[in-house]
This record gives sequence, structure tokens and C-alpha cells, in this order.
Amino acid sequence: MDRPKVKYIFLSEGIITLVIALVTVSPALIYQHAETSPLLKKAFQLLEEDVEVSTLLKMSNIMAVTRLRYNDHGVTHARIVAGTSLEIVSILSKRGIEFTTLRDGTAKSLDEVKLIVMLSGYLHDIGNAVHRQNHEFLGALLAKDILDRVLSKLGYDVKRVVELRQEVMHIIYSTEYDAQCLTVECGITKIADGLDMAEGRARIPYKLGKVDMHAVSALSIKRVEVFEGELKPIRISVYVSDMAGLFQLEAVLLPKIKTSLLEDLIEVTLHTDSKTLRFYPR
Repeated sequence: MDRPKVKYIFLSEGIITLVIALVTVSPALIYQHAETSPLLKKAFQLLEEDVEVSTLLKMSNIMAVTRLRYNDHGVTHARIVAGTSLEIVSILSKRGIEFTTLRDGTAKSLDEVKLIVMLSGYLHDIGNAVHRQNHEFLGALLAKDILDRVLSKLGYDVKRVVELRQEVMHIIYSTEYDAQCLTVECGITKIADGLDMAEGRARIPYKLGKVDMHAVSALSIKRVEVFEGELKPIRISVYVSDMAGLFQLEAVLLPKIKTSLLEDLIEVTLHTDSKTLRFYPR
């Protein structure tokens, strides 16, 4: 299981220690965050044990990987996006950022904000079980009955189920590249989706076994980290073996940021062995 790295900075006037948790984007995050709250732990258990959910994720990979020869869109991707979403919520909460669902009253607590993004992250790609085209729209529709079932099992009454369900459906629909997020929570999951791109897991589909710019760029990304920034609340660091990885940032991550509502809260850097490029802020 990946552990946060710690960075120490020592200044000459006495010793001042700055501790920054450098969190690597990976499936481990969902397990760490689910253990912090009984609500999240129960919701994650319900998702993992739900036969419809697991089968939809399996079918998503049959459609995407087996038939289209694309990269993973199944349960591992679902866990990565859900966990990364929760990590970003924790960072923004620590920095005092207002969450839209709390402001508007559809979430009653920070735990419910986390529940919304975890459900969204886990279910956002199930529409691929129907077709890659319009999978965000299809996924939002498929999620309705699942969310009704899961939220009811968590003890919510009909009114609260509908409120929370609609927030999740909005997020799933808005993970589409050109769709504008209307909530901070939506932007969190949309960006988390784009961060699952290390070691060939790029979010722009590329044909497996085919040597082209998509594949070369995807395979050049070695590690992605998300942590509390210095200039902005969220810092994203992408480590690449060569500059081909730049294509993934420009084609996938940056467009997602621009429609996320979080553009002013993020700094993005790309690192090679010899240089660092800053994308946000300019």
C-alpha cells in the first residue's frame, strides 16, 4: 500500500519544518479514506458487494478493453478515482474552500460531501457497459437505481436519497470533457478521473499494442502526485520519463481542469529528470 511521502524544508534562522504529504494517485487511497468514517466505510462496502455495480464495471472493461482495445475502465479505475476524489476533498476542506453541496443544503455535513464524491468516482464510468459513445450520459442514467438502493441502505429517507442521488448523477454526466461542472464536488471527481494516468493508465483512450502518440505519451507517465500546494490549495505533480507525457496533460487533464470550477485552486507541474514545467498558474 502506498504511503504519503514527507518533505522537510529547513530554514537557516533556527529550524522551521514544513511537512507536506505527497500522495501518489493509486488504488490504495480509497481504502485509507474509507476507514476514516463509518458512513464512507459502509458505502464503500455496499459498492464493492453490489452485484450490479461489479458486473457493470466488468462489462465496461469488456467493451473498452476487450472490444475497443482501450485501457482500463473497470474496478481498478473506479477505486482510483473514488480515492483520489476523497483526497482532494480533504485538501480543500483543510484550506477552507466552500463546497457547493454544503452551501446549497443538499449535503448536511463534510461526510456527505465525501459520500457524494466517492459514489461519483466509483460509478462514473459504468456507462461504458453500454457503449463508449455518450458513456457519461448513459452512466448517469444507469446510476439512478444503484444510488437509490445504496443510499436507502445507508438509512436516508426518500427526500434525502433524491437530493444526494441528483448530485451524483450531475457529476457522472459532467465528467464528459466539454460538460461544465456546476459544483465544486463535480470538479473534484472530474479532475480525479484525469489523474489516473500513470504507467499506461492514461484517460485518453489509446489502442493497446499500437505504437502511436497516444500510446507513447501514456506509457511515459511514471507517477502522479496530488497534495496541498504552496501557491494554490491543490498541487498536482506529474512525473514523466520524457516529454511525450506532455500530450496527456494537454489532451486530458488541462481540458478537465478548465470545466471543473477549480481552475483557480490548482497548480500543475510536469517533471522530467532535467526540467520542471509549470502549467497552472501561468
